[in-house]
Amino acid sequence: MLISAQYIFPITSDPIVGGAVLVRDGKIRDVGKVEMLRLRYPDEESVDFGTAAIMPGLVDLHTRLEKSVLRGMVADMPYASWIMSVLECSTRLEAGDWYDAAVLGGLDALSSGITTIADITSTGAACTAAQKIGLRGVIYREVGVMDKQRINFAMRSAEKDIAHWREEVDADRVSIGIAPAAVYATHPAVFGQVSEFACKEGLSVAMRLAGSREEYNFVKYGSSMFSVHTMDEAKRGYVEIPPWMPTGVSPVRYALNWGAFESPNVMLVHGVHVDEDDIKKLREYNVAVATCPRANAQLGMGVAPLNEFLRAGLRVGLGTDSPAATESTDMLTEMRTGMIIHRALDTRHFLESATMLELATLGGARALGLDDKIGSLDIGKCADIIAVDLSSSHQSAGANPVSAVVNTCSASDVLMTMVDGKILYEKNRWHVDVEVAKNIARVIEIRAKLRG
Repeated sequence: MLISAQYIFPITSDPIVGGAVLVRDGKIRDVGKVEMLRLRYPDEESVDFGTAAIMPGLVDLHTRLEKSVLRGMVADMPYASWIMSVLECSTRLEAGDWYDAAVLGGLDALSSGITTIADITSTGAACTAAQKIGLRGVIYREVGVMDKQRINFAMRSAEKDIAHWREEVDADRVSIGIAPAAVYATHPAVFGQVSEFACKEGLSVAMRLAGSREEYNFVKYGSSMFSVHTMDEAKRGYVEIPPWMPTGVSPVRYALNWGAFESPNVMLVHGVHVDEDDIKKLREYNVAVATCPRANAQLGMGVAPLNEFLRAGLRVGLGTDSPAATESTDMLTEMRTGMIIHRALDTRHFLESATMLELATLGGARALGLDDKIGSLDIGKCADIIAVDLSSSHQSAGANPVSAVVNTCSASDVLMTMVDGKILYEKNRWHVDVEVAKNIARVIEIRAKLRG
């Protein structure tokens, strides 16, 4: 198949005007000017998207597909209140509800041009949904327990789930990782056990860390709403002896002291409340970072020092975070929001549109260790490709087509999403192995149950 459009964004080289991409057997086989490719491959099926940009599929480094059912249910709250409300709503959902919600989240991802996700889950719903609808992804099994005496049991349960999930998925498209729970929701000894298991099994690790001021105060000063003495037994579970005391260090140093970064491929999610020494340690341990600008702003969490991460040479990408926070799984809007926030706050270092586009594609692929397969339109890579409409752009795309995409486009402008050379979404049409209308109807029923 020869896919052409007015613009091609290879990411690793300058945009091509009037270009095309040849896709065969799920791989990118050629990239160049459309006239030349048509001469080389005269018998190839051709699809022309016109005034549009063809680019690599977007890589969402942090999402929670199963939380899609909660969109708008816990709106307009600061982080601490929001997380407690999400936890309360979650208690009313059953296993089947999580799966249906995860399928909806996966459909949202595809329709917004996301081809690869990184999702932290304890239910496994995201794993099943990603496999079912054809997404590429890394699914992290979350593990956490407050009582030190129950850590071994929690780890054995996680190990069994991981073994089962690995059997369930196509390993060329979906891989399984492990994720310690948030620092305020697990005993710190879990970090070391997760690292040890990840090394033994060759698993990647994701951990939400240094995201909120409440978490920072909890770790460093033993205060805030996450402190053990402020939580009743129903919220924190049984803990005979409170496992935490004020540490006097940042969340990054706290996790480091407990062995959280000892495995080869660790990704830190958020990284809002970090200092220069923290960033040096992340660099030393080659820890990747997923920043979530919209969710961090929406929930009043703060702003991650993106420019400092980039100057330190860290592997950095973008995540949309939970749809319960941002109300949508929209990486195009994520790029624009992040760019504007950082331009406003760091006037010494102007963040360019091309940088944001790279973070959302090749940057995310590097963070996951998948840049040899995805993230750019290079010959030999997997054909994870999207087309974004520019016919209604409020910018003159001819002057700077990358700027036009980042500054004016959103999920509604995505025309096509392809994973492994298979078109899974075209404008208002689905090519997935689920009954879309039935899934939407089911989610409507679940939301009615949540409203009580």
